[in-house]
Order: sequence, then structure tokens, then C-alpha cells
Amino acid sequence: MNDWPEGWSDDNRGPRYGRGSAGAQPEGARVMRQVRRGPAAPPQGAGVPQQPSYVDGQGYDGAPGYDSGYNTGHVYGTPGGRGPGGPDGTPTRAPRPAPNWRRRIKWTAITVATVVVVTSVATYFWADSKLRREVDLSTVIDRPEAGDGTNYLIVGSDSREGMSKEDEKKLHTGGAEGKRTDSMMILHVGGNGDTLISLPRDSDVVVPSYKGSTSGKTYPARGRHEKLNAAYAEDGPTLLVRSVEYNTGLHIDHYVEIGFQGFANIVDAVGGVEMTLDKGFKDKWSGADFKAGKQTLNGQQALAFVRTRHAFAASDLQRTKNQQKFLAALAHQVATPSTVLNPFRFYPTMGAGLDSLIVDKDMGLWDLASMFWAMKGVSGGDGTSMNMPISGSSGGNLVWDKAKVKTLVNELNNDEKVTVSGN
Repeated sequence: MNDWPEGWSDDNRGPRYGRGSAGAQPEGARVMRQVRRGPAAPPQGAGVPQQPSYVDGQGYDGAPGYDSGYNTGHVYGTPGGRGPGGPDGTPTRAPRPAPNWRRRIKWTAITVATVVVVTSVATYFWADSKLRREVDLSTVIDRPEAGDGTNYLIVGSDSREGMSKEDEKKLHTGGAEGKRTDSMMILHVGGNGDTLISLPRDSDVVVPSYKGSTSGKTYPARGRHEKLNAAYAEDGPTLLVRSVEYNTGLHIDHYVEIGFQGFANIVDAVGGVEMTLDKGFKDKWSGADFKAGKQTLNGQQALAFVRTRHAFAASDLQRTKNQQKFLAALAHQVATPSTVLNPFRFYPTMGAGLDSLIVDKDMGLWDLASMFWAMKGVSGGDGTSMNMPISGSSGGNLVWDKAKVKTLVNELNNDEKVTVSGN
């Protein structure tokens, strides 16, 4: 049986070249079915076989095949696999689609809005958790009816809470036990302009009946006349609120208190407060040592400024004016873009303020914000700033002008424009 392919059988082999044959001439070309012969080439010499031709684009027996690329030099496309080349044979990239700016702006706006909302909500809950709601105004008895608008009693106490001996020495606070009030103000927020009224600490008031903040016992009125700050020293914020309401007839809606350390920390956190003083003054008791002119007060200097009383003839009245002037400057400084828009200043300022504030149990952040913006408005000339009208003194206490106080309270209760002037 012959297994040789056609053209390679034992019968037609003839003389062979190689394969152990003694033939002197090379054997002829073998017939290969996968290769088609092209046109015959010119003779290249005797006995030289014609070479096969590979026909491009055809496979075995002339069937359609695939282009290997060897005939044109392009194997598997252009170099780098980047697609068809240019007219000169250089590779080209497919053009990128034009950016969809409308879509980009849309998603950028959504992202920014989301960040703002999340940050605002987180800041709100952080700030709300820091408020010290320690004063329960529901224990105050025999309260006058609430009028139009909102009334805040703002108190600056000489509390040394959290202060070391070194702090007490640095801030010239002394080391007295207990707490007293160094400043008291009523802020009325209403639709006809806001009003800030300073209550001198030496104001002569009648101590009314009251319910003890810790004992719960009701103490009857005995007709005692005391300085207003004595009410705070006797039974704290609730007796102070009760005494203010009894002697004015004005309903107090919210209570806000800040101590020495907290006050100084807020001023330092905001980067200091710029003040312009008409006259310089010194006071060894408060540590004040100021020259006339424009200057920036740090926390220590600010505390000395608002506490100084011995350097003035009308000690308590001048001090309340200085306190109002400083609070106006502080509110302005806190509300500047350099503070509000700078998180490295805004959050420390908020933290310092909220950590040191003591408020009533019904106080919310919106109430606190309303109080702050009203104080800023008063300082900017959008409201009225005044001392409680004084008619004279008795036994070293300042006596209020009862007629003017009555008119003032009626205007505030009815949320009318204030026409009364103070000292």
C-alpha cells in the first residue's frame, strides 16, 4: 500500500536527490495542495526548480482565507494596535467626545450642595450639644404676662469656674468664692427695633418672694432693699430673674450667662477685638492699663476693660457704657467674613462661646442666633442702646426713675419704638 502523496509515489520518483539517492540532480518540486503556482518565472539555470507563489487572500485550494499581512507589511493592524493609520502611514487616535459641561456643572452643584447640607446639619447638632441648659425658669413664681417680642436677660458673672490660680492672677479676678454679677443687660428683640438696656449692678431693688432654686422652699417677701447683684449672690439666676421681673414688670423669656474665663476665651478665639478709646485709664483692681486711640484688645485686656469701675467718677454707669461698647465691637468682629468664612477661626470661636455659656432650658440655637444678630444690629445703629433711667441714689444704691421705667416697659411690652432715654 502506497502512503506517499500524489506526485511522490514510488513509481514516478525517478532519480532522486538526497534521501540516500545517488542521483546527481535535485528532485523536482513536490505538489502541495495548499500552494498555487503563479506564472512561471524565467529560467534561472538548469535544474533549478520554480519556487511556489503564495497567493494573498486565499487559503488552501484557492479558498478565501485571511490576509496575513506579510505582503503589505501591516501585520495585525498598525503599530500599537491604535486603529488605521493616516495617509502617510502614521498611527492615529480616535477623536475624544466633547465634554458634557452641562452634566459636569449639574453634578458639581449637587456635590457642593450635599457637602454644605451635611456640614450645616453636623455643625448644628455639634453646637446644640454644647449648650449648657442649666437654668429652669419654670421655677420662677408670680411672673408677669409675656408681651410682644422676646426679652433676654444677659449676665456676665465673676465665676472662676475652670480657672487655675495662675489664671486668676493673670486675669486679676482674685480668688473669691461663689458667684456675683459684674454686668446685667436686658435685650429686647422686636419688630420695631431692638433695644439693649444695661442694669447697673448697684441698682436699688426690692427682693420679692421667691422659690429657692435648690431647697424648693418659698421665701416670703420682707420688703428688703438690696443691690441688684445681691439677688444673684443670694440664690442665683432664678432669683435674679424674679427680681428683674418684679421691679420692672417685664417678662424675661430667656437667660444667658457667661463667666470670666469664657469671656476671655471668646475674645482670644476671634483674634482680638479692635477698640478706639477716647481717653486712657488705669485700674489696679481690674488690671486695666489703656492709652487713648485705636488698639486691639486680647482676652485679658478685654476682661479688664469691661470690669473697670474704680477709674471713673460715675463708676457703675460708666462701666455699663464700656460693656455695651465692647459687646458691640465683639459682635461686629465675630460677624466679619474673616471669622465666619474661616473654619479655623469660626469653630474655635463657637466652641469657646458655647462651652462657657449657661442658658435656660428652653433656649435653642435659633434663639441664641437671634440674640446675637440683634446685638450686632444695635451696635450697627439699627436699634437703641441705653442705661436704665436713674433718678438718684439712696444709701449708695442707684434708684431707678419709676416714671421713665414704667413708660419704657410699656413700650417694650407693646413692641413699640422706645422714646425713653437713659443715663
